[in-house]
Amino acid sequence: MEHLIEFKDVYKIYQMGDTAVHALDGVDLTIDPGEFVAIVGQSGSGKSTAMNIIGCLDVPTGGKYFLGGVDVSTMDDDQQAEIRNKMLGFIFQQYNLIPKLNVQENVELPLLYAGLSAEARRAKAVHALERVGLADKRKNLPSQLSGGQQQRVSIARALAGDPSVILADEPTGALDSRTGREVLSFLQQLNREGNTVVLITHDNAIAVKAQRIVRLQDGKVIYDGDAHDPAAVVQPHDEDEEVAPE
Repeated sequence: MEHLIEFKDVYKIYQMGDTAVHALDGVDLTIDPGEFVAIVGQSGSGKSTAMNIIGCLDVPTGGKYFLGGVDVSTMDDDQQAEIRNKMLGFIFQQYNLIPKLNVQENVELPLLYAGLSAEARRAKAVHALERVGLADKRKNLPSQLSGGQQQRVSIARALAGDPSVILADEPTGALDSRTGREVLSFLQQLNREGNTVVLITHDNAIAVKAQRIVRLQDGKVIYDGDAHDPAAVVQPHDEDEEVAPE
C-alpha cells in the first residue's frame, strides 16, 4: 500500500543571523490512509514546521516529502495551493471563520476557490454541516455561535472538499475542557468513518486520543508508536540539564 504522507530525511533549516537552526533535522515519517496520528512536542520541537510541510504551506530545505505519492518538495506556491485545495482539510485553533459570512458561506469558501458551481458548493456545504450537526445553523453568523459550534463549522469546512487528510492544529486550544473533549470525540468519529486525521498538539492528554503518537524534540523524532504505550507520553530529560549526583 502506498503511504499517504511520507517524509524522507526531511530537513528544514532557518538562518538566524550567523546561526543555522535545524527546525527539522533528518526526519523520516510515514502515515497511511485511515490513520489517526498525533504529532506532539513542546515549543521549538519542530511540530509546527512539520505541520506546515505536511499542509503544503512550506517546503523542506532538504529531503523529500510525498503526499499521495506525489513529490511536493520542490513545488512552487501555485502548485502547492492546488494540491492543498484538493487533498487537505485544515482545522485551526482560532477557527479562522470570516465574520461577515454566514456558516454555510464559510464552509463553501474553499469550494469556491476550487471552482465548483454554486449548486455543487451548496450541496457539499449542507452535507458537511449535517455531519457536524449544524445544518440548522447554516444561515447564522459565526458570532451567533458558541466556541464549540464555531470549531465544528471549521471541521465542516475541512470536510466539505472530501480531503485525503484532515490536518488539525491545536484544535481544542481555544475551547474549555468539556467542549474540547467533544471536538476530540468528533475527530475520533471521523477517523472511524475512514478519514485520515493528523493532529498537532503540545498536550499529552490530547495526543493520547489518537491511535499513534509521533513525538518530536529538537527537530528529531524521539518516539513513534502506539499512543497508549506509556513511553508515548514520557518526556525525556533535556540533555543539557544537569543531573544531580546520586
